[in-house]
Amino acid sequence: MSGEFIDTNVFIYLFDETDEHKRTIAEQLIQKALETRSACISHQVIQETLNVVTRKMPSPMSAENAQRFLEQVLMPLWRIMPSLALYRRGLELQSRYGFSFYDALIVAAALESACTRLYTEDLQHGQKIDGLVIENPFID
Repeated sequence: MSGEFIDTNVFIYLFDETDEHKRTIAEQLIQKALETRSACISHQVIQETLNVVTRKMPSPMSAENAQRFLEQVLMPLWRIMPSLALYRRGLELQSRYGFSFYDALIVAAALESACTRLYTEDLQHGQKIDGLVIENPFID
């Protein structure tokens, strides 16, 4: 069990050269997660992060650096694999809360891993879902 789930946008801010404040917060959250093993991510976070850093950033990451980032940062936090139960729960959350399908899958993965906190800026800060609290770590 993990206490925290980290969404893709937190990882993307590691590479944001335009917002030092958000980059610092992202670095602190991810470093703590790696040191304490108190957080986790899903396959979806890995896929989205690698897609953005290798294709959509102003200076895309090389394949070699992406491989290193995958192995040193993303893989140690990866706990949630795709499953029928995950997709069913995602669809239920999408219907119940009106989330986009991909946001619903993130919430479903956080719930499946028994997290109590989901760090993201994509959902409503402070919202509670079945014992999970949505927290935007970038709000001052």
